[in-house]
Amino acid sequence: MQDRTPLYVRLPTEEAEKLDRAAFETKTSKQDLVTDMVRRFTVETTDDGIAIGHAAFRPFAPPDVLTVAELASWLQVGEDAVAELAEAGDLPGRKLAGEWRFAREAVLDWLAKR
Repeated sequence: MQDRTPLYVRLPTEEAEKLDRAAFETKTSKQDLVTDMVRRFTVETTDDGIAIGHAAFRPFAPPDVLTVAELASWLQVGEDAVAELAEAGDLPGRKLAGEWRFAREAVLDWLAKR
């Protein structure tokens, strides 16, 4: 058995009943349920601290055609830098109705050649 530290908490009655019901339905001890919830809720960080909350990863799938703002965010640079490169003809893009648009594949090719 692992080392255990006592934890005494007062739960609102409704939540305590939910915990009892969950323990009964899953045939798991309340101690193990609470331990699992703490593990899921606490995310360890690399700087010897902890972060509380949910850790989630949602991959960013950029659109096939990007605006100046979207491309700047994707490349992690300022919008001015993107606009300047586009105006100078260094960054592949087209102006449509006075606004720059960039094909994602063309930008990837451009990055690969740099």
